[in-house]
Amino acid sequence: MTLRSRDLSIGYRRRGRPDVVLARALNLCLRPGELVGLLGPNGIGKSTLLSTLGGGLQPLAGQVLLDQRDIARLKPQERARRLSLVTTAAPRPRLMSGYALVALGRQPHTDWLGRLTADDRDIIAWALDAVNGGELAGQPVAELSDGQRQKLMIARALAQQSDIMLLDEPTAFLDLPRRIETMALLKKLAGTTRLAILVSTHDLDLALRNCDRLWLMSQAGIKVGAPEDLALDGSLGATFRAEGIHFDQRRGSFALDAAAGQRVYVPGDGEHAIWLRRALARAGYALADRPGQIEISHQQNGHGSNWHLRINGDTSRHATIEAALKALERETT
Repeated sequence: MTLRSRDLSIGYRRRGRPDVVLARALNLCLRPGELVGLLGPNGIGKSTLLSTLGGGLQPLAGQVLLDQRDIARLKPQERARRLSLVTTAAPRPRLMSGYALVALGRQPHTDWLGRLTADDRDIIAWALDAVNGGELAGQPVAELSDGQRQKLMIARALAQQSDIMLLDEPTAFLDLPRRIETMALLKKLAGTTRLAILVSTHDLDLALRNCDRLWLMSQAGIKVGAPEDLALDGSLGATFRAEGIHFDQRRGSFALDAAAGQRVYVPGDGEHAIWLRRALARAGYALADRPGQIEISHQQNGHGSNWHLRINGDTSRHATIEAALKALERETT
């Protein structure tokens, strides 16, 4: 099952006024077994694109094809059997249990009374197990955390047994460990279940680490490619460019532009050197690529950890990064 757009234009229709067009002539393809990240600045149209691909919004032009069939011509029940959608905000029903929430995913497959068969219950149990949510089944949804509810929403989408899953900012309200856990789960599900998964996210680092491909959305349209290719050709940096900020291709993350003035050289690639560079950047110092007038190095020995600050050949020793930075500030002001 493949989801494909053909000359798709997305946006909003306004009565008596021109349409608001957010993107034009999109020819995209989502294939089984891959996790695709949808990235772009706020307001660029990511949620609109997801809603249009899922059949919730009508295209301004073009088509969305689900296994070569126009998604607009599919009946809602048939579309729900083939495509599932997880929105940003997980529901907070007062009286519903985690199991009941996941069971809603079977609705497109049940009879008109919504009765669950033994097969339905097996699928619900599998979906809960797939997201490690078995302990949440008997708990009231209203009492769960955002991360736990989002986990159940993914389980509900799995219970639909669709071939395609679209997720709109599933990590938006989660703490860092839960964001990492959710993206790793989606990566695993794409590989083990052959789902085609499209996830809209602002977590650039997690997208670079987990996604097989990226759809990079900008005013110019959508550029598709492997995360590494889009980083190396400058597309990521250009899409999210802002004053005073640049995309560091070596580290795969955004950083503040280098400060003017004194440059400090930090030798080594170990964890101490990495954290020292972060501390220097936070303190407003520029980092040098080769030895110069100012150098800070780390030495571990039997007596503990020492930081050596050398300025114009004169060396002083300090016990912590903070002490070395304070000494650096005194010597260079």
